[in-house]
Amino acid sequence: MSKVVGVDSSTQSVKVVVRDLGSGALIESASRPHPDGTEVSPESWWQALSEALAQLKSPFDAIAIAGQQHGMVALDQTSSVIRDALLWNDTRSDKSAEELNREIPDIHHQTGSKLVASFTVAKVRWLADNEVANAQKVAAIALPHDWLSWKLMGSENIEDLFTDRSDASGTGYFDSKANRYLRDIFQTAIRSDQEVFLPKIIAPDAFGGKTANGIPIAAGAGDNAGAALGLGAEVGDLIISLGTSGTAFAVSNSSTHDESGEVAGFADATGNFLPLACTLNAAKVFSRIADSLGVTFEKFSELALSAPSGANGLRLLPHFDGERTPNRPNARGTFLGITHSNFTPENIARAAIEGVIGGMVFAASALQRQGFKASRVTLIGGAARNPAVQEVAAEMFGTKIQLPPIGEYVADGAARQAAWALTGKLPDWQLGEIKTIEPKRTSSVAKDYLELISQI
Repeated sequence: MSKVVGVDSSTQSVKVVVRDLGSGALIESASRPHPDGTEVSPESWWQALSEALAQLKSPFDAIAIAGQQHGMVALDQTSSVIRDALLWNDTRSDKSAEELNREIPDIHHQTGSKLVASFTVAKVRWLADNEVANAQKVAAIALPHDWLSWKLMGSENIEDLFTDRSDASGTGYFDSKANRYLRDIFQTAIRSDQEVFLPKIIAPDAFGGKTANGIPIAAGAGDNAGAALGLGAEVGDLIISLGTSGTAFAVSNSSTHDESGEVAGFADATGNFLPLACTLNAAKVFSRIADSLGVTFEKFSELALSAPSGANGLRLLPHFDGERTPNRPNARGTFLGITHSNFTPENIARAAIEGVIGGMVFAASALQRQGFKASRVTLIGGAARNPAVQEVAAEMFGTKIQLPPIGEYVADGAARQAAWALTGKLPDWQLGEIKTIEPKRTSSVAKDYLELISQI
């Protein structure tokens, strides 16, 4: 029986799945945590991945890695990591992004995205301005999934680095329509004409290398593109993902070029496009509020469901870590409308969920302004398992929500990609039972949050 492995190297952990090549059935899985923070040694990812792979009992025939986007891994001529990787959620590069937007005013036309702090190119500029000696050492820039695929190869040659168009589209120096790097933008960012190697772009159904023991490694993908592939998402699908961050992304057959910067014009992992709006604050907000209330996540959900829609006027803008959509890196969380009567655990829990979902409604509305029309809305991510989150999402989006089985869809997408490269055909694996969550009521809560967020 042939098997393939898919990897999700996320901000918080690495997750590995082994799936049957023909049926897609899950054979085994493993995971390891990643260190917390916005600046992390890539070696910690490699150690976690190595430990997770060592835990597997099944031999496999191909592997692919999907990973967190944007993170900057800078390598020198000896293939050594120059400094800890700056991750997508590191906002120190917000001023650098603003500078580059001014210097290259049509950057959204060239790349599909106006820059915010998350983008790799903004971090390259930050490095050039704040760590000049390190910037001068740069011989290659990789993204997290590129670097891990390369480490799997056991290579010491930076010219063996490879990536795919979905992850490359999050750098800020890649044209996903022409599928090529925009060197002028990169050189402008690094303030130098030094020669820097950027990973080769591999087709989504191709292998980029082999492990030390000869197992082929597929192109890999950015995490959201991996999730779309794992879900079998089609053109017209809107996916709301609630993990560390919240993302609203859609499969489209046309690219977007949003001048406001709210929608990133990413590519997907098949040849289509994946316009995406991201919030920095999602499931971590629920955990923080639950901890503050001294309750479990399950009790948090019960409290929220016992409060009325709208939390009796209590509102939470959950910008605990700043915000990306809208682009407010220095914003902070705020409770609004507090009274003696409504500041209760029940309303606080309800307001936390409504605030996070309100951010996702705002993100989805940004996609709509770019001309995207959703034919189906799917809710995924760790927080999607929460009954209160499901109910609030259906109510605030004002439509039925598709809820696929609990799964590691980013890792599943990577496994599906590995199978595609191995057989030459994208497999039609079945997800299992998909539940439908119908809205229980019509309310104005979503409209209230759209207005609040717009006024920040």
